[in-house]
Amino acid sequence: MRYISRGSAMVMALLVLGVSVVSAQHPQTRQGFWIGFGFGYGSYTCTGCGSRGGASGYLKMGGTVSPHLLLGGETNVWTKSQYGATLSSGNASFAAYYYPQPAGGFFLRGGVGISTISGTSGGSSGSQSGAGATAGLGYDLRVAVNTSVTPVFNYVWGHPDTGFNQSIIQFAVGVTFH
Repeated sequence: MRYISRGSAMVMALLVLGVSVVSAQHPQTRQGFWIGFGFGYGSYTCTGCGSRGGASGYLKMGGTVSPHLLLGGETNVWTKSQYGATLSSGNASFAAYYYPQPAGGFFLRGGVGISTISGTSGGSSGSQSGAGATAGLGYDLRVAVNTSVTPVFNYVWGHPDTGFNQSIIQFAVGVTFH
């Protein structure tokens, strides 16, 4: 995990240092359909089970309402396999992305939807679904006319069963096509 943290920190530093050069080459414009995906690290916590780290990712797509606002659907997932058992958690949400400065890449996001948890061990499996919500922030680093590298920080919350809550803190880097 220490190597993942160091590697993530180095990637983030390089991306942040490249913002001014990349921004000058490709201006931030948002219009029409967009789609993106990313992978990273997630810390999962649930009622009565503590916290554990694992792989996480997201897939998003939607349309541009204005230079400030994008609306769409998004899925955030987390998974961990250990000792022959796999635990997976995620949210499928209707999400809004707000860009405070239309010419900038910084955005805030929030969404509501459905949360799920599933587990498998040996030959048995089970899953639950319920209410979910997400919030986060990120930055579109424009690398081509219609393509951005997008580092994100997301908080994903779910209530898939009575008396049970779960959350994921996700750090990921993805690609967004505008």
